[in-house]
This record gives sequence, structure tokens and C-alpha cells, in this order.
Amino acid sequence: MPPHLFSSPFRATTAWLLVPLLGLGLNSCGTNSQADTAPPTEQLTLPVARLQARDTTLLHDYVADIQAVRNVEIRARVAGFLEQIYVDEGQTVTKGQLLFRINDAEYKTRLARARATLSSATAQARIAGLELDRVRLLTQKKIITDTELDVAQAKLHAAQARIEEARSAAANAALQLSYTLIRAPFAGTINREQLKVGSLVSDGTLLTTVSDTRELFAYFNVSEAEYLEYAKSRPAPGSPENNVRLVLADGSLYAAPGKIETVEGQFQASTGSIAFRARFANPRQLLKHGATGKVRLGNPVPDALLVPQKAVFEVQDKNYVYVVNRQGVVRRKNFVPQARLAAFYVVEKGLQAGDQVVCEGIQDLRDGARITARPVTLQSLLASAD
Repeated sequence: MPPHLFSSPFRATTAWLLVPLLGLGLNSCGTNSQADTAPPTEQLTLPVARLQARDTTLLHDYVADIQAVRNVEIRARVAGFLEQIYVDEGQTVTKGQLLFRINDAEYKTRLARARATLSSATAQARIAGLELDRVRLLTQKKIITDTELDVAQAKLHAAQARIEEARSAAANAALQLSYTLIRAPFAGTINREQLKVGSLVSDGTLLTTVSDTRELFAYFNVSEAEYLEYAKSRPAPGSPENNVRLVLADGSLYAAPGKIETVEGQFQASTGSIAFRARFANPRQLLKHGATGKVRLGNPVPDALLVPQKAVFEVQDKNYVYVVNRQGVVRRKNFVPQARLAAFYVVEKGLQAGDQVVCEGIQDLRDGARITARPVTLQSLLASAD
């Protein structure tokens, strides 16, 4: 070593410091080399489904107003005291069964008076007829003039008119008397009774209502866009595809399917919707007039592309999925849903048949990540959703 390297104490100190620093550098290089050769982290294994177009049915739920096919108010037709109630609330009645009786003494008196008036008018007409016969005979013998005959005929006509008037009054009195007995207009169920025995009722007083709940109507409103969707794919009236289902207030599905019978002729200006009416059979009397529920209407969609809801995530109000290529690399892809069906979205655009979509575990993924795909079928996903 040349002697001038150690000619200064400072240079000697510098030389000795270089030795440990050189060692540190070597150790550092060795560490980096080991890090570069460390085994890569294990790839995620996630379920992946290949999208397929298939015919399906879009389900829409609409709030329904359930009404009995026949539900009428029972009102008094005459005034008086409610004298008798023959049925109880909730009781099933038959057509023509006696329900209420109003005190009829006054109406019996009116009927008797009207019948007496009718008898009197009939007798007066009989007298007028006999008088006419006598005057006609005298006229033929030229004992009296023809004017007397005309007068006798007019008196007979007046008496006959009084008969018709009295007969009409008697019929009206009989009708009023019949209104004191109130009967069921059809077979059904008696609802709440508004009055008790002894109450004073007047013409038009509500006594109760009767509901025929063997069948019920469900009224529901559909938006214009959904109406057009239904009208374009509307099945034949008698086909099973025309059936609708009823979801009850507790969320259960009513056993018997219903059928859409009619659609109103105009849209409501305030809501832009149109009213539908469906009919449901009610053999077990489970449904009642005024109940609530939802009508579930299905519209068939041919060649629909379904994406599992678990595969979808949102970024700034847009829907995305992770699509996997052949190398197992995932890429984020945006799509536009047409509708939601149970645990699936129906794709309007952005995806196509054959795309492989990650179905679960998307929260652990990033764009460009590599995974090991575990193939699953849409049929299995649909079965698990059901």
C-alpha cells in the first residue's frame, strides 16, 4: 500500500470506517436477493359462472286493494224502531234469509186504510156503472137527453180512476210493510251491525253490510312502461301464463293463483298509472273484503342474461362485475341492469353471453388480480336462490 494513504490521521479513520459500511452493503444486497426469490402469495380460488341467455320471467309486485266480488250495504227502507235482529256479526247467511225486523204496526194500519179506500172506490164505480145503465135505457126511450148519458159515462170513468188510485195506494202500503222485514240479497257473511234492538231508524239508515267472499277482486295500479311491457307479451286469456299470484300481508304466498280479468281504458292523469283487476277464488274463506296484499305479475323475457346479485358491486351509482379471462386475470366491467329478479339482475347492456363472472368474494379483488376459477353453473345458483 502506498505510504501516502496513511499520511494523515483523518485518512486512516476514513479507511477503517469503510470496512463496516462495506459489510452492511453486502448484507443488504443479500437480504434483497432473498426477498426477490421468496415464493409468491397463494392465488384466491373463487366461484366463476359463465353467463348464458335463457328465457325467464320478470316478477313485479304491486300493492293490491282486495274486495269481495259482491259487498253491499244493508239499509233501512222505512222509518221505525228496530224490533228484532235475527243474525249475528260474522254469521254466514243464505239468499233471502231474514236479518232484521222494524216495528210494523203503523204500516199495517196504512195498508188496512188503503185497502178500505180501494173497496170504497170499487163500490162507487159499481154504483156509477148501474147509473150509466139506467141513463142509457132512459135515453133510448127518449125520456132524457143524450147529455145525461154523457154525464153518467164521465162519472163512471172518474170512479174507475179512483179505483186505480186506491189500488196503487194499497200496493204502496203493502210494499212499505214488506220493507219492515229486511232480508239478505245474496248468500254471504254478515259484517258489523251498526245498531241494536230498540234503536230508532230512518229511511236510509245503515244496518250492516253483507260480503260474498267466495271469490275476490284484487285491484292494483301499473305504470305506463310496465303496462306496455305486459301488453307486448300478453298471453292468451286461458293460458297458465296469464295467472298472477297474491302475496299476503304476512309475506306468504296465497295458494290459489288468480287471473287478470280486465284493464281500465285510461291512465290516471295524477299518477300516470292504469288499474288492473284480477280475480282469486277463496274456497277456504282465508281472504276477506278490505284485506291488503301484493299482486305478483310475471312478464316473460326471452333470451334474458342473468347476473347473480352477489357478483355485482356499485361505484358512483354504476354497476360493475369482475370478468375473468383465460389467464385467470380479472377485469372490472360496467353493465346496465334492466330489472331485478330475486337474487339476480337482468342485463340490458354491457355484458354478453359467454362472459365469465366472479360470483362471490369480490370484496377481496382488485382490477388486474389473478385468481383460480372454480366453475359453477347458473342453474345451481338459480336453484339456491329459490
